Amino acid sequence: MTHCKTAIMKARAVPGSDQLVSQVRDIAERYGSVVADLVSEETIPTGLDRLIVIGGDGTIIGAARQALDHGTPILGVNAGRLGILADFDAESLARHADMIFGSTPLVREHLVLDIRILGADGTPRFESVAINDCVVTAGPPYRMIELSLMIDDTDGPSINGDGLIISTPIGSTAYNVSAGGPIIQPTVDALVISAVAPHSLAFRPIVAASDTRIQIGVKRGNEGTSLVLDGQATHRFSEGEHLVVKSHEKRTQLIGNPESSYWNTLIEKMRWGAPPTYRDRGT
Repeated sequence: MTHCKTAIMKARAVPGSDQLVSQVRDIAERYGSVVADLVSEETIPTGLDRLIVIGGDGTIIGAARQALDHGTPILGVNAGRLGILADFDAESLARHADMIFGSTPLVREHLVLDIRILGADGTPRFESVAINDCVVTAGPPYRMIELSLMIDDTDGPSINGDGLIISTPIGSTAYNVSAGGPIIQPTVDALVISAVAPHSLAFRPIVAASDTRIQIGVKRGNEGTSLVLDGQATHRFSEGEHLVVKSHEKRTQLIGNPESSYWNTLIEKMRWGAPPTYRDRGT
């Protein structure tokens, strides 16, 4: 690629981000043009070759939902607290710029959830996508709710508790893991079903194949029972309606850092397997 059309999106109110944006811009302009400067949630233009997102995972996820239809590869530069999806800083971006802005970037494709709420008559009332997860949450006044679950054409158990999480592999380290769900390697095509505070000793998280169709109904809800997508977008979900979740036909594309691996990310950022503090080891 001789001329790369790039847009730069930054998170709102990130300390020191202006200097980082300037560094990123200087690198990108060596390989083409920066055609748009965006703040998170602004509309991404079409026809981009690359979208550089400066911020944390939430900013990257919001951009990925937008960019899905365009098929634009996204590169994350970490300026957030954790940055599981942000593989680069300014220094590593400069080291790998030839690859990033070249004709064969290291693009990792990740499963996306296709989300639909169907009314009582079966007609779609709401449609969207989720990069990390979709969550049916009890909402105010925060009484325990009861949900029905159907896997493909098989009726599953009723779930009493605070809600239910359907997660993608890259979302498995988010709300899913906080609720006791398993961590799934991003290259595995799978969906994870985890309950939030289930009123049962028998309900365990389930890993399902990526072509599984999951249907959730509200048998008993609250006034504020809602569907939450990626912890960002909220939509009312009422009794009599059904949520249908399956894999989207498109995948989100994230440019990876060849110096990093998923396992290093789990160890260094998620503290996977971190030992107790032993007095005799001084740690």
